[in-house]
Amino acid sequence: MAKWTPKHEAPEPLEGPVVATITGGTILWFVLFLVQLPFYGWFDDHGHLWWVWTCLAGAGLGLIGIWYVRGRDAALKRAAAAAEAEASGTSAPGAGTDAGGTSGVTT
Repeated sequence: MAKWTPKHEAPEPLEGPVVATITGGTILWFVLFLVQLPFYGWFDDHGHLWWVWTCLAGAGLGLIGIWYVRGRDAALKRAAAAAEAEASGTSAPGAGTDAGGTSGVTT
């Protein structure tokens, strides 16, 4: 059996409102958990109790996801700002200078 090799380059990933999407999904999971709580006994009687705990797990994992994508978004913005500053020939405020405002190079 021959190894599969790609015939073309992979497309760039789509970037969208990732933080809003993850936050919305987390809220949805938590709302579903709250909606199911009044029916806890029914779910227990019919063997569907895992539905309630799945929603709570989704909300908990969503909180971790929010933390992760906010950090990722901030890192992407920092990298873009640094690349823009480098391209324009200026440095970010405070980058490469010591407390006295000099570059630290002595002549």
